[in-house]
Amino acid sequence: MTDYWLSKLFYDLQQPAVAAAYRADRAAVIARYPMKPEAVDAAMADDVGALARLVNPYLLRYYFTIIGTRDDVFIERLRQSAAGTPS
Repeated sequence: MTDYWLSKLFYDLQQPAVAAAYRADRAAVIARYPMKPEAVDAAMADDVGALARLVNPYLLRYYFTIIGTRDDVFIERLRQSAAGTPS
């Protein structure tokens, strides 16, 4: 099941100012959204497996682009999480 507030955060990161603020102080930006603790933990840890269960794939991929993860690294981490191995 998707998490509305996590999805909203990822959607809002399309705004350059929000993305820059997120890169500068992730915790402060996350605090603006009333997310469940597990969503906060997943975002703070960039936990691909947990995040993949909470947001749609397009927002997930965009998020990892915004935080500077190379596409090949993101795909490998996604594969590892699907296989049940740590990323």
